[in-house]
Amino acid sequence: MNQTKPASETISLENVRQAAGRIAGHAHRTPVITNRTINELVGLQIFFKCENLQRTGSFKFRGACNAVAMMTAEELKRGVVTHSSGNHAGAIACAARQFGTTATVVMPVGSNAVKKAAVIHYGGNVVECENNEAARTATADRIVTETGANLIPPFDDARIIAGQGTAALEILDEVPDLDCIMAPVGGGGLLAGTCIAAKKLRADIRVFAAEPDGANDAWQSLQKQERIPLQTASTIADGLRTSLGHLNWPIIQSTVEDIVTVSDEEIVIAMRQFWMFTKLIIEPSSAVPLAALRKSPFKSMEPQTKVGIILSGGNVDLDRLPW
Repeated sequence: MNQTKPASETISLENVRQAAGRIAGHAHRTPVITNRTINELVGLQIFFKCENLQRTGSFKFRGACNAVAMMTAEELKRGVVTHSSGNHAGAIACAARQFGTTATVVMPVGSNAVKKAAVIHYGGNVVECENNEAARTATADRIVTETGANLIPPFDDARIIAGQGTAALEILDEVPDLDCIMAPVGGGGLLAGTCIAAKKLRADIRVFAAEPDGANDAWQSLQKQERIPLQTASTIADGLRTSLGHLNWPIIQSTVEDIVTVSDEEIVIAMRQFWMFTKLIIEPSSAVPLAALRKSPFKSMEPQTKVGIILSGGNVDLDRLPW
């Protein structure tokens, strides 16, 4: 009897390495930084992978670039379609421009103005829809049917997961003796890619995730050992207001040791402290893992423990700061 392979087997370390080759020369190899004051505050040795300095201001460009780079010449002629309220939107628009194709991005009414402006800046066409998951996917599917364009989902896609995993490849190349690695989790593309790359490179590394209290479907899923769809989201971390992907869930379930949840108040504190001590801008979603370091299981770790954090992005509306 034929059996479907688990997602963790169908997306391999080799896929991530191939993605790294495709995006080389397009995506930045972002710096890894550490900060003495932050290390003293949390009592650990923290290494930040600065995807806030990535092209388009977030890690999302990695997956988008990999997905578009894998398209055939005929597919490029028909253009790409995606749906996103956040960083994936601008990433797809930018990647499409890099490879000489067009991008149509479905965005809910009321999406982050900075992220919407980024799509337009990179030459993408914005189509608005109602602010719910069903409307986003239905609108994108309609455009695909009408135009023949190619759909690139925001996170639940093997090409996207492999591309996002390249950030973990780079941080482990630079700091190979990390004890733990952590990423924020929304749809789960970054976390799934991190799981595959980190665990295949270092079987003994501990993988953690962090999530807002107001959008904690991944935490619920891990507790119950089954995927729990997100019903409602109420959090300042706009990049994490999405339901965990079907393809990402089994990878996360089999690899992630724990998911730590934090309040919006804790996110804002961490976001502000990072700005103060590093002089770098991060968005609320990026601050979620830093906020989580003040909680279990990190509180019981030894001060010399090395923790790698992937900072997901830095696209902030400076006219609407949370303080």
